Amino acid sequence: MTVLELSTAPGSWTAVCEEARLTPGRGLAALLPDGRQAAVFRDRAGRAYAIDNRDPFTGAQVLSRGLVGSAGGRPFVASPLLKQRFDLATGRCLDDEAVAVAVYEIRAR
Repeated sequence: MTVLELSTAPGSWTAVCEEARLTPGRGLAALLPDGRQAAVFRDRAGRAYAIDNRDPFTGAQVLSRGLVGSAGGRPFVASPLLKQRFDLATGRCLDDEAVAVAVYEIRAR
């Protein structure tokens, strides 16, 4: 069984789910030890990503429920509420350059 882990602090890894639970193009929410939430995704090419689950425009913990797509070859998730798109690799909002969400390093073990 392969488990996905997130780096939540330098040198610290937290197991979030079994890799097999991730469906390409869909997200999964994970509760972190400090109370934050991460949104974990697998793109259609099989790469895993993790970003903050909190939509900075509404404050709701919903990004894991967003639609996954790509723009210019870059994977993104669109918030299910107001539809802003967040780059899964950088956390940058593609619709408002002044906004970004946290990105977590992710690994399979």
